[in-house]
Amino acid sequence: MKPQFLIAAPHSGAGKTTVTLALLRALQRSGRKVQPFKCGPDYLDPKHHTLAAGQTSINLDQYMMQEQHLLERYHWYTSQADVSIIEGVMGLFDGARKMEGSSASLAALLDIPVILVVNAKAMAYSAAALLYGYKHFFPEIQIAGVIFNFVNTPSHYRILEEAAADVGIPALGYLPEQPEVKIPSRHLGLHISAETDYNTIIDAAADHLTAHIDLEQLLQRTLRPAVVDTALATTSSTQLRIAVAQDEAFNFTYRENINALSQLGPVTYFSPLTDTALPEADLLYLPGGYPELHLPQLAANHTLLEQLRQYKGRILAECGGMMYLGESIVDENGIAYPMVGLLPVQTSMQRKKLSLGYREVHIGDVVLKGHEFHYSQFTAQPDITQTDIRVLNARNEMLPTPVFHTSNILASYMHFYWGDQLSGLKKVLGLL
Repeated sequence: MKPQFLIAAPHSGAGKTTVTLALLRALQRSGRKVQPFKCGPDYLDPKHHTLAAGQTSINLDQYMMQEQHLLERYHWYTSQADVSIIEGVMGLFDGARKMEGSSASLAALLDIPVILVVNAKAMAYSAAALLYGYKHFFPEIQIAGVIFNFVNTPSHYRILEEAAADVGIPALGYLPEQPEVKIPSRHLGLHISAETDYNTIIDAAADHLTAHIDLEQLLQRTLRPAVVDTALATTSSTQLRIAVAQDEAFNFTYRENINALSQLGPVTYFSPLTDTALPEADLLYLPGGYPELHLPQLAANHTLLEQLRQYKGRILAECGGMMYLGESIVDENGIAYPMVGLLPVQTSMQRKKLSLGYREVHIGDVVLKGHEFHYSQFTAQPDITQTDIRVLNARNEMLPTPVFHTSNILASYMHFYWGDQLSGLKKVLGLL
């Protein structure tokens, strides 16, 4: 039996990320090995999880991952830890279509309890009606407890505690508002920056939480049988050399994607910002990130740009990586910075428009799943005449999303998940 639970909320902004980080750090400081997970395709929350727990956070996504693969990954990582904590996505029941892929759906699949974080700043006994609805709406899950956030007085908490008791959900404590533990935000979610001392913020959040929440009670209420699963595959079936871009500009990668690539051969890393030479590689992977924040430095690295132009191997580029392969990127002020120039496109941070959602990409008989989330746009719609590529959203609607597929390049705005689709990726990249 091990504590395993999912932290959810009725809606975004209730504080579930801060509570998750505080729990991860508090449990890590107590000497426990705590394994973080993230429900959904997000890259930024897992980065904070990894820092808080000292263990790499793993994404669990029911749209992008096959069910058996998801279960295997969850059980294996859980078997290596003392406590497993999943941070939910959006509201508890919010999914790609109704509840599909929601936090509630994932908790039901894994048969683990939910800890609900409720923003009770402007709420008193009405919390009973909210909790009653969340308890009974989807009986396949168990809400093991509730943490009331933004509650500043003991008398306010007593009312909320009574409301929870009348519904039959244990109240695990409350958290007064604490501006010092707020993590800065960016246009793509929680901020990742070398300029912010996240360790100090997370430590303060852990101190704040342990002063008001009984951790031992929470852990006892979330004990579940641990399933021992097979070890992760690490054997290389081939000996391709793989180089992955990793620095402040390019860092949106899924751990299981890298694990899958390692089955093809050794994985090394390089920085388009600072390295002047490409590693010897048969496959380059340029993931997404924040290239728009580093345009002068990327454009000034002429030696690496030229090496990329002359590179003869395979290239996989996603979102920011795809922008980098284009002719130029235009910043918010209208200044165009020259990039690699392998793709006949220009992208711009002016006239930003949110493109968001799950994607299913059909390339011939190969299907790859992923997620799109960006504000930059093409300055002109690319002229792509390939007829063997279709892009669908989670509702199976066709989208006009461009995908660049040549003899040696696969590039698009999509962030793909191929942890369980490595053979498909190899086929698309011509590596079979």
